[in-house]
Amino acid sequence: MADMDAFRDELARWAAGGAGDTAAELAADLGLRTAVLLEGPSDLAAVQALAAREDRDLTAEGVAVVSMGGAMSVGRYAGLLGPPGLGLRLTGLCDAREEPFYVRGWQRAGVARDFHVCVADLEDEMIRALGPERVEQVIRSEDELRPWQTFLAQPAQHGRPREQQLRRFLSTRKGRKIRYGSLLVEALDGGRPPAPLADLLTGL
Repeated sequence: MADMDAFRDELARWAAGGAGDTAAELAADLGLRTAVLLEGPSDLAAVQALAAREDRDLTAEGVAVVSMGGAMSVGRYAGLLGPPGLGLRLTGLCDAREEPFYVRGWQRAGVARDFHVCVADLEDEMIRALGPERVEQVIRSEDELRPWQTFLAQPAQHGRPREQQLRRFLSTRKGRKIRYGSLLVEALDGGRPPAPLADLLTGL
């Protein structure tokens, strides 16, 4: 059986200017019908964690969840995966400031708008859904209390709202946003995910 990671790898090569034959073959083998376009790997981790929490196998459902490496690539990916390319249904998730890129991407693919927008970004949505105290509990459970306290002691953080401090902290070390993308979803403990993320999964 075709592998979703192999499809993502071939898609990235295609988006970078390579041939798309292998990606098309893998898409057919996987029975893909929908592509979820995400800005980066932390969003991918969150979507995959929520799908797992809901006992959903997105690959088996014909859904490819794709991290594009930045919103500016959405036009390219929409063209490759949407009606001009593989003919898949397009949906996705983006930050509010990146919404114009997504609008143009959907226009390029010639399809009606079908994506969900986070107020600032997905980390901001998750922090507000969980509350700062719960997010700090997750940080402590990951043995990152000392780095968190060191971060809070920085002059630039003095007087800032705790939500902003947490959001910034998640971006201060390579790989942290990706790791917490799934950890924060798991910390919901049965609670409702932020609306953009919940609506995305519901619509698949």
